[in-house]
Amino acid sequence: MVRCNHLCPFEFSLDAQLYSYLFSREKLLETPDLIAYLGPEGTFSQAAVFKHFGKTSNLHPCENIEDVFNAVETGETRFGVVPKENSTEGAVNNTQDCLLESKVLINGEVVIPIEHHLLVAKNTKAETIEKIASHKQSLGQCRIWLLKHYPNAELIECSSNAQAAQLAATADNTAAIAGETAAGIYDLVSLTRHIQDREHNSTRFIVLSQEESQSSGRDKTSIIVYAENKPGALFRILEPFENLKISLTKIETRPAKIEAWEYVFFIDFEGHLGDRVIQGLFDKLKNCVAEIKFLGSYPMAQIKN
Repeated sequence: MVRCNHLCPFEFSLDAQLYSYLFSREKLLETPDLIAYLGPEGTFSQAAVFKHFGKTSNLHPCENIEDVFNAVETGETRFGVVPKENSTEGAVNNTQDCLLESKVLINGEVVIPIEHHLLVAKNTKAETIEKIASHKQSLGQCRIWLLKHYPNAELIECSSNAQAAQLAATADNTAAIAGETAAGIYDLVSLTRHIQDREHNSTRFIVLSQEESQSSGRDKTSIIVYAENKPGALFRILEPFENLKISLTKIETRPAKIEAWEYVFFIDFEGHLGDRVIQGLFDKLKNCVAEIKFLGSYPMAQIKN
């Protein structure tokens, strides 16, 4: 038996591991530049792909976040891009849950400003709108505006903003909350622009891959920590960061999905796994937690609105 990761004690047979690796690598060679993202065309995830990889990227749209992870893990695509967290609404739960289960690594990150518009088909009047569709996160980012202007409208959750735009283009008395790109693609017009509740609204997307990212000199590392259910567990996790002067950039809890009321910690911190101080951090953490899952070391995004 071998371990799939020196920091993550999930076991499986060598034959199964070797077959899975060779099969996925063969598929990667067939489509070396294919990038999976949360589709359809016109989503903010697509905008994140363009910002990180360029507008000539070879795209593979997926119906949901789980499918993006699966495309990368099976080698169908070389990279995947999914939303990780929003500055207004917080973590994207589907992405967090996939990170718990998947073997793919975080290879990079990109942050883009999010501007929401109320989009409708041509000739649709504001007073006729009965339904407003968008992604759950986007509805949350416009919650105050919606309560003020359309308190009685039925809110419809879609898998993406672009799917909501598709719906608004075909359904009567229906509007979508989406970006300007979606408006152009699906021939919609903006009734009201910039309806997000917070002016400085942005979303962090992560780049998924089977490939580790090399040190850039300005990196971030992400891990999941399974802590023992004992008094002082969180203190013991944080103490090595203080002792080694490593800066935490984020820490949050999430249900472990193993037993009821068991939780894990998602932790982001500055540094790369190849750095000696980070290797020392892992040595100390392994002595005070039940399990560590390494998610990746990658260049930190340039945050500009």
